[in-house]
Amino acid sequence: MSLAAGAAGPLGGDEYSFDVHVGSGSTLVLNEVSATLLLPGAHGGRSRMRITIRVEDQATMIWLPEPIIAARGCDHVHEVNVDLEAGARFLMREEVLLGRLREPPGRISQRTTVRRAGRPLYVQHLDLGEGLAESREGTVAGGRRCLGNVLVVDPDWTKGAPPGGLLDGAGAVSALSGPAMLITAIADDTRAVRRMLDAGLETLGERWSPSPAPNITRASASDPRTPEKMENMT
Repeated sequence: MSLAAGAAGPLGGDEYSFDVHVGSGSTLVLNEVSATLLLPGAHGGRSRMRITIRVEDQATMIWLPEPIIAARGCDHVHEVNVDLEAGARFLMREEVLLGRLREPPGRISQRTTVRRAGRPLYVQHLDLGEGLAESREGTVAGGRRCLGNVLVVDPDWTKGAPPGGLLDGAGAVSALSGPAMLITAIADDTRAVRRMLDAGLETLGERWSPSPAPNITRASASDPRTPEKMENMT
């Protein structure tokens, strides 16, 4: 399934909400056809996006949004709350570009919380862009304009996750304290970040390989425990 926006935005003052529920035994692959461009709007003000996701047992969700571009003058809060049941599989990509070409960025606050079986698995708050102390933004982004990460949760890793490590460039693959892996990357442009994130996914095994797309699994109609390959989905 693909999401398409009719125009740029959110604009200053806009408030959007988006809720997703993936039922037991089902699979959802959700992507976007274009980047999200944050703009100040005619009257300024803060914009906000609230995304709520629930994935039940034996269900899989692959969420592949395009980058969020924090254009000059924007002031945006982006909140993502994910609740996973113990047997759920989940992949989420997040990418932020600080400003368009040859312009300073606006301000964006990202707040992401992922819970598994009711317990916190991944919590991250990032404040970036205009109006923040130079040293603080430099610490997070290292002077680069684009940041990205991919979170993968797979109950098959309960007894042992894949090995982590560094990626070529400014990227890394790290195990979390749960059946989850986090891939992080920073670079000067979105293409370089995406290459690093895809390279990190390659290290997690065939199921999560991005070549040509994540080989995710779904339950068969006859036996919900039996995986079937789903190919050529983006």
